[in-house]
Amino acid sequence: MSRRTERVSDQLVRELNDLLLREVRDPRARLATVSRVDISADLHHARALVSLLGSEDERAACLEALRGASGFLRTKLGARLRLRTTPELTFEIDRGPEHSMKIAEILEGLDHHEEP
Repeated sequence: MSRRTERVSDQLVRELNDLLLREVRDPRARLATVSRVDISADLHHARALVSLLGSEDERAACLEALRGASGFLRTKLGARLRLRTTPELTFEIDRGPEHSMKIAEILEGLDHHEEP
């Protein structure tokens, strides 16, 4: 990842979180926090990884709300960012924290099975 794409990615994370907090009116989307944005080298496509709270049904509804609001968010980002083109947004659930917890549980379980 180049320095420019890193800067744009960091800016997108900040702006998307601000927009979700202040501008998006759908209550389902309020459960979301953008944890990371992966952006293509040409800055035309951005994949936002989102941490979501709640049950699986609530997560699915939140992801659906985010996907429905992607045009609105892209328009708002276009007004805030100084880029030639505003990236096309896609949203995915960030499963990193879940995987970390699962690995920690497995490792903790290994400690209990050891004999002195």
